Amino acid sequence: MTAGTAEDPTAPVVRALRAAGCVFAEDEAALLVAAATSGDAPDRLDALVARRVAGEPLEQILGWAQFAGLRVRVAPTVFVPRRRTELVVREAASRLSPGRVLVDLCCGTGAVGVAVVARVPGVELHAADVDPAAVACARRNVEPVGGHVHEGDLDAPLPADLRGRVDVITANAPYVPTDEVAFMPSEARDHEALVALDGGADGLDLHRRIAALASGWLRPGGHVVVETSERQAPGTAAAFVAHGLTASVVTDDDLDATVVVGTLL
Repeated sequence: MTAGTAEDPTAPVVRALRAAGCVFAEDEAALLVAAATSGDAPDRLDALVARRVAGEPLEQILGWAQFAGLRVRVAPTVFVPRRRTELVVREAASRLSPGRVLVDLCCGTGAVGVAVVARVPGVELHAADVDPAAVACARRNVEPVGGHVHEGDLDAPLPADLRGRVDVITANAPYVPTDEVAFMPSEARDHEALVALDGGADGLDLHRRIAALASGWLRPGGHVVVETSERQAPGTAAAFVAHGLTASVVTDDDLDATVVVGTLL
């Protein structure tokens, strides 16, 4: 493959992407051509296109994803933020004000926390993830906005002085049932860490653990905002109630998104 003619450098890229089944071939081609000529992606265009044709997520190739109006850094193997998770951002931001404390568990790239801070400047942000690759990526996103990133399992690495004073806990924890991971799109299944996808037998293992730990960190009246699916929302809500939280389900048809909001009374 060549880079194309001077008049239309994207034409051969579009053809290659279409042949590989990319739905938005024209848009992706323009992004890949731009990346190949930028200082951020020194690889030749052919190499970038080959990675995309092989099924690697576009965001991991570019090194960034568009999320909640922001450009968030992304790294290989790290979970790529999805548009539906913007509902978590919206629900969390509506419950925060400057000076309040946000903890983002299973933070991945750190996109949720960064997007909340963009909407509510002055929030004290702490993000945590068990995956070292995700932690390294999150630090590149979270630290520039004044946040802190911690490496460890769920709440284990959080500073003890946060206990009892957290206003909102967010989590886009994995909620795909173990037996269904094999049926996920290749972009996720083959290029994102299993720890970011597999939610256990019914997909709710992490949701139950978050429900159990939440009251130890939240202030009275604090909230937990967890992404789930419409099918699993009753189970997520039941886990919250079982651990002393109230629970409400919020959906957004435009985002095809569902979250459960728990509140510590």
